[in-house]
Order: sequence, then structure tokens, then C-alpha cells
Amino acid sequence: MPIRIVRLGSARVPDEGVRIGTVRRPPRGVPKAEFGSRNYYDVWLPTLSPTSELVSEALAATTEAEWKAFVRKFRAEMNHGDASKVLDTLAALSATANFSVGCYCEDENRCHRSVLRELLIERGATLA
Repeated sequence: MPIRIVRLGSARVPDEGVRIGTVRRPPRGVPKAEFGSRNYYDVWLPTLSPTSELVSEALAATTEAEWKAFVRKFRAEMNHGDASKVLDTLAALSATANFSVGCYCEDENRCHRSVLRELLIERGATLA
């Protein structure tokens, strides 16, 4: 039962399970009651989102070196405290439950969800 890494707002796939939004802010202009029905997320988990400062840094990254600097800082955030515990929990749950983790970014390669994918794999998660 793998974890899917998804773009929030995209169409759901069969057996995707609960969609977890790992974003700093909810979708603009969408009533809270419609987050799930509009395919954003069922559960909001900003603990797995970069800090506001790092979001700004990621959005401003235009070179590979700048992107790698963001990745290094974000991995450091995720490897301690509550975020690390949440990642461990999600990795363990991937053995028995269907769910997805996502962000709004169009290009996963320039999105923190690509880093979350790596971190979950390093923790032994099963990913789609």
C-alpha cells in the first residue's frame, strides 16, 4: 500500500486514499469545506512544509546551486523534531494504508515534495 506523491488540486487516482497537504498555506479562494472535494487535501499537515523563509528561498532559486542550498536546509528542518517523527510515522503507515502527500507546485523536481519523497524512501516507506 504505497504512498503517492501528488500535486494538490490534480485529479485523484483509484485507491489513492487520504490526501495530505504538506503546504504552508491553504488554497486561496477555496472554502475549507471544499478542500477535499476539489482535490486539494483531506488533512492539512504544515509540519512537513518548509518554513516561510525557505518557501521564499525555493521560489527564488534560479540556479542548481541555489536549489541545492534550499534542499540542504529543508532536509535539515525535516530531520529533527516533530517533522522527523511525522515522517517516521508516515513511512510506517505506508505498509498498511493508502494515502498521498502533496504540494501545489507544478514541477515536482523543483518542489519540496521531491525532498519528502527522498526522506520517506530513506525511512523505508513504500512509494508508488
